[in-house]
Amino acid sequence: MTQKTIETGVDFDTLPAALFVQTASKFKSRIELKTGTKTINAKSIMGLFALNSLSGGSVTIVANGEDEEQAIEALSNFLIGEA
Repeated sequence: MTQKTIETGVDFDTLPAALFVQTASKFKSRIELKTGTKTINAKSIMGLFALNSLSGGSVTIVANGEDEEQAIEALSNFLIGEA
């Protein structure tokens, strides 16, 4: 299991949420986002909408599987606005 906590600069309205889910879905690993007391499946667009806006807050990405390190890197870059 690999995890990384970052400060995010992304608001999850419709397009960014869809792009994030598409990126997460490219990986075989199980990927979750944790913020506060909420934990969601990063491959679920409805889960992202349930988190509301992450902009300006911290989020922990947790990945478990064969490509977990690549998933963490790609999704971290997405959330800090470098993707």
